[in-house]
Amino acid sequence: MRRADRLFQIIQILRRASQPVTANAMAAELETSKRSVYRDIAALMAQRAPIRGEAGVGYVLDAGFDMPPLMLTADEVEAAVLGAQWVASRGDPALARAAQDLVAKIAATVPDHLRPMLLDPATRTPPSFANAADGLDMARLRAAIHAGHKVELTYADEQGRESRRVVWPIAIGYRDTTRNLVAWCEMRTDFRNFRTDRVVAADFLEERFPERPLILRARWRRAMEEIRKTWRGPPPGNPSAP
Repeated sequence: MRRADRLFQIIQILRRASQPVTANAMAAELETSKRSVYRDIAALMAQRAPIRGEAGVGYVLDAGFDMPPLMLTADEVEAAVLGAQWVASRGDPALARAAQDLVAKIAATVPDHLRPMLLDPATRTPPSFANAADGLDMARLRAAIHAGHKVELTYADEQGRESRRVVWPIAIGYRDTTRNLVAWCEMRTDFRNFRTDRVVAADFLEERFPERPLILRARWRRAMEEIRKTWRGPPPGNPSAP
C-alpha cells in the first residue's frame, strides 16, 4: 500500500471509530508495522489533522473534521453498489428510489476508472420476488422515528387476532422479505418487535414520546445484549408482539 493511501486509510479508521484506536489495531488492519503507524500519525498531525492521543492509549479524530467528498476506493465503491442493490430490491419505494439515486450520484462524481464498477458491477445481490407488503407508510414511519413521535397501531398477531396499541418507534429492521418495527409498547411497557406486514392500520400522532430515540435505541441494545448473555441455544431475536 502506498503511503498516501495508508494516510487516507488511517483517517478513515479514526472517522468510523467511536472509541480511541490503538496503533496495534491500525497496524493489523493496514497490514503494516506499528512503527509505520506511529510515523504516519505524526505526519498527519504535522499536516494539522485534528488527531489526539498517545502511544499505548489510542488515537481519536476530533469531530467536525472532513475530507473532500467521494474520495472512494474501489472496495468502497463496490460496497456502496452492493448495499444499494439490496435496498433497491428490498426497501420500501422511497428507499429504493434513494438507492438508485445514490448510485447515479456516485457514478457522476467518481474518477473514470471506477465508473465501470457502478455501471456493470461484479458483485450482485439476488432479486427478491416475495417481499411482504407493508401495512403502513414506511416513509412516514421513518419520519416519526427521527422526530420522536408516537404511532398508534392496529396489529394482527400470527393467529390474526388484532390489538390496538400506542408505540414509540425507534428502529426498522430489514430482512430478506419482511421488515420489523422495533418500538417501546405502552401497553406492554417494554420493547416489542412488530412485523410491518401485520400492521392493519396506523395513526401517526403529533405527540412526542418523552425520551430521545437515540437514548431508547441504546436501552434496547443493552436489553438485547443482556438477553443474549443469558440465552442458551440459538441467539434470540427481539421479543415480538404481543
